[in-house]
Amino acid sequence: MLEIEDHGRVRLLRLNRPDALNAFNEALYDATAQALIDAAADPDVAVVVLTGNGRAFCAGTDLVEMGARNPGGGGIESGVHGFAGMLDQMDSFPKPFICAVNGLAIGVGTTMLGFADLSFMSTEARLRCPFSSLGVAPEAASSYTFPLLLGRQQAMWTLLSSEWISADEAKVMGLVWKVCPPEELMEMTMAHAQKLAGLPVSSLVESKALITHGWHDGVAAARERENAAFSRLMGAPANVEAITAFMEKRPPDFTGL
Repeated sequence: MLEIEDHGRVRLLRLNRPDALNAFNEALYDATAQALIDAAADPDVAVVVLTGNGRAFCAGTDLVEMGARNPGGGGIESGVHGFAGMLDQMDSFPKPFICAVNGLAIGVGTTMLGFADLSFMSTEARLRCPFSSLGVAPEAASSYTFPLLLGRQQAMWTLLSSEWISADEAKVMGLVWKVCPPEELMEMTMAHAQKLAGLPVSSLVESKALITHGWHDGVAAARERENAAFSRLMGAPANVEAITAFMEKRPPDFTGL
């Protein structure tokens, strides 16, 4: 589910649901949140790197579980931390948090980059925020972080269009810092992580706190607005049609909704 490795003072987290393209179910949300809690408290960890196993970085939230949350879907048991708890930990994580986007990144697989201090991306990876195509709204505070990182028009297109974004486009936009061939991704990412890990953790923590000062209030307000929008749209006709079409492996039909 989640592989955890220590490389000196760098803790490497690998999302490990390759058959599901590393989509987050409740168990993986919980495992990732707990791993961040543990890394924050561990004095021997200076930097955390998050990546994925297989051909995907993260395909977002597991749509099978999402469908079960809809009225009549049968329901699923919520995790200890869940989606919100994982975002809480990403937002409050006090040490450098680095993402290595090794493959497809969809939904929260893309929006979590708004919480990354540095992001590296394979030239073969692609990003997509499919919220409109699912009949829902942006999440993970991306309605706040993306305009800051990308500018308003780039953020608008990324969050509204449901179109794929290439690695080169993501770099030009400012959503990722460096792009490299897939075989060089982890070497480049870990080299930068190790460089940071060789510095005093106290300085890293204080510096990150200064840089992100004032950021957290904006994130919290955006998440509250997004949750309200999501509540209005989740289970509404457009969302039900989108999930049904996904399960039936057909294009959704939003005409007449």
